[in-house]
Amino acid sequence: MYFTEEHDSFRKSFKEFLQKEATPFIDKWEKTGKIDRTIWKKFGEMGYFGLNSSEQYGGLGVDIFYTVIFLEELQKINSGGFAAAMWAHQYLAMTHVEKEGDERIKKEYLTPSIEGDKIGCLCITEPFGGSDVAGMRTTATKKGDTYIINGSKTFITNGVYSDYLVVAAKTAVELGGKGISIFIVDRDTKGLSATKLDKLGWRASDTAEIAFDNVVIPVNNLMGEEGRGFPYIMQHFALERLIMAINAHARAEFAIDYAIKYMSERQAFGKTIDKFQVLRHKIAEMSSEMEVCKVFNYSVAKRLNDGQYVVKEATMAKLTATKMADKVIYECLQLLGGYGYMEEYPMARLLRDSRLGPIGGGTSEILKEILAKIIIDKKDYKPASK
Repeated sequence: MYFTEEHDSFRKSFKEFLQKEATPFIDKWEKTGKIDRTIWKKFGEMGYFGLNSSEQYGGLGVDIFYTVIFLEELQKINSGGFAAAMWAHQYLAMTHVEKEGDERIKKEYLTPSIEGDKIGCLCITEPFGGSDVAGMRTTATKKGDTYIINGSKTFITNGVYSDYLVVAAKTAVELGGKGISIFIVDRDTKGLSATKLDKLGWRASDTAEIAFDNVVIPVNNLMGEEGRGFPYIMQHFALERLIMAINAHARAEFAIDYAIKYMSERQAFGKTIDKFQVLRHKIAEMSSEMEVCKVFNYSVAKRLNDGQYVVKEATMAKLTATKMADKVIYECLQLLGGYGYMEEYPMARLLRDSRLGPIGGGTSEILKEILAKIIIDKKDYKPASK
């Protein structure tokens, strides 16, 4: 229904690329918490960072199901951190650059990002704010032909090793959420510092707390209109939530496939354990739950690709798929018995990495309240006006 022969060919070639260029180094990157810079360039050379960017700036401009494949295959090499570094660059930082950046910014940041020469990160979450975007405290004060940024951000993927930062800050504190603007900031700007955070999972990616101490940037580093930052962020959240939902069904599928293979080889009481009804039925249940989420995620992706505003559907997708993935991976680890607890098997890392699903990109609790407003209070979220 959604995938053509061209999509299938792309999946095959991308899978082969990952097996050759990424998989052999994943364990090293998980241990060091730093991904080799060369892999970014290889992604760029193959066009993988330009899937949803316009051809005018070096992208491919293909439909969203190439992105779906990109996300699914990244989950299946069992490093949520590596996957996050790649998609946070392309779908968080680069999305703002393409949608809100002017011609100069697109040429200086978007094209090199597509080519793998520059890495971006998106800075929204704050130490005291969490999911409360409108309550952010970071400020950008206009002074002559500059803005001066003060404040801090946290839990920022690619926050240590990126070349530029897409930063949300308040240009009019008294207006609350209506006073937020979006800026692009170079890594080497004076007054900017990053501290690497130690995490339970996603260990290959660099996650940072970032401080802005009188960081001075040119006025033309403002992206889009001043004060329009909040609707820009909200509009792009639909894509981020869908991405995390797709990630969730893909890692659950990977866990189930691995568990089935293990069960076909593991013997107990004179037969392989895939012959025991209680375990067979567990696989049947988990596969059903995963498939329901996957099919719904695909339908939301199609709507998004068709230009529909899918804030409700994407929120539902993330809420249900991330909960499902946590449950499925927990059960799959159990199916491996003691081996599931060992680091040389994939389930331990999968379990750690999956746990961020219901937290990042809006916690499940926040998503439930957003959905309650839509369903009960009949709140009608609108896209940012052009």
